[in-house]
Amino acid sequence: MNIKSLDQIKDQYYGEKGSSKRDQLERELDALRIGLKIREAREKMDMTQAELAARVNKKREYISKIENDGGNITLKTLYDIVERGLGGKLYIDVKI
Repeated sequence: MNIKSLDQIKDQYYGEKGSSKRDQLERELDALRIGLKIREAREKMDMTQAELAARVNKKREYISKIENDGGNITLKTLYDIVERGLGGKLYIDVKI
């Protein structure tokens, strides 16, 4: 049996790190991770999507979209959700 690592599978199907197709995949995965982290935090606080939406002046459907794909969220909205809505602190790291 030939077992491959996740990175080897990504290399095979999306190209090596630095290729445009691979970079797009990594961005999409990061967006999914953001959505999942928001959902986990909200559920840990026993808060509904509607309650979180009300705290940040958004619609429940918008919170659902963020939790399910995390894409197309502005930095301001992300700060609002994390800090005003969930009472957390958002840290952003830039790597070059």
